[in-house]
Amino acid sequence: MATWDDTLTMLKELTDAKGVPGNEGEAREVMKRYLSPYTDEVTTDQLGSLIGRKVGRENGPKVMIAGHLDEVGFMVTRIDDNGFLYFQPLGGWWNQVMLAQRVTIMTTKGDLTGVIGSKPPHVLSPEARKKPIEIKDMFIDIGASSREEAQEFGVMPGDSIVPYFEFTQMPNEKMLLAKAWDNRIGCAVAIDVLKELQQEEHPNVVYGVGTVQEEVRLRGAKTSSQKIAPDIGFAVDVGIAGDTPGISNKDADSKLGDGPQIILYDASMVSHKGLRDYVVQVAEKHNIPFQYASLAGGGTDGGSIHLTNDGVPTLSITIPTRYIHTHAAMLHRDDYDHTVKLFVEIIKGLDEETVQTITYD
Repeated sequence: MATWDDTLTMLKELTDAKGVPGNEGEAREVMKRYLSPYTDEVTTDQLGSLIGRKVGRENGPKVMIAGHLDEVGFMVTRIDDNGFLYFQPLGGWWNQVMLAQRVTIMTTKGDLTGVIGSKPPHVLSPEARKKPIEIKDMFIDIGASSREEAQEFGVMPGDSIVPYFEFTQMPNEKMLLAKAWDNRIGCAVAIDVLKELQQEEHPNVVYGVGTVQEEVRLRGAKTSSQKIAPDIGFAVDVGIAGDTPGISNKDADSKLGDGPQIILYDASMVSHKGLRDYVVQVAEKHNIPFQYASLAGGGTDGGSIHLTNDGVPTLSITIPTRYIHTHAAMLHRDDYDHTVKLFVEIIKGLDEETVQTITYD
């Protein structure tokens, strides 16, 4: 029989929750429920990012740990005469992972099930069959026979469309399959770090944050970090796992189960050298496994956090994940646990003197 614990229950509730950019309310409520018991106060900014504050030492350095609430999804843009829905991607999608996938349309009358469709290959020319279907040529079928019937179901332009997938613990119980690991896993890390800090003394003020609209240019991290004005910033996200067939080490060499990834560089930020060196020292001191990684394309909330006010030393720490930006991604429970442990030890050492040393390194 598979083993189950409170952390898995939290991870299931976070990933099963629906929350595409601009409509993260359901995921935010789940995070708030889990985060609130471990904070002194929970607030939101005016875009909807969730901010939990926990004081270790009043007036100590402000440390921001940010995961993002939103997941990649879509928005209804048009209903045609026959009741088919056309849509705008929210976040980056690779068209080859989309066709025939189930989605949920969030309407004012409740959730509707749909499936992403296209012209069948049987009616395409041999040459056309060799080419991937473009997103603009896809549609969503909700079983409506007309625009009027789709509207009776409650569908309106602007409605959110969310990938559908149920949290699954694999036969190897440490392998976890779910939608929205990108990035409810970062939100979960923020929750569990504050939970663990209940039993620890720390010399700072920690902010556990669930940002909104990360998948559409890191928007929620801009507003939430302006509100917090952190002295040190961390973005917690998913990273690329390189342990599947066809990927060479020069493309990605991280493996599931080998520890969190310390990001050296991505398209949104050159990682702060002083903070990176400090984190590596902490990991080595406490024998916490880690991996280095860099991303030529893509970024994290760190890209917005580090540009707050006159600059914030910021580092992205990610959990290696397979199949991100699809309906179903996979990660390893040990990597999650080691990430939480690493952050707890990081925060315990971030006193004012250490922060000053990092800032001017």
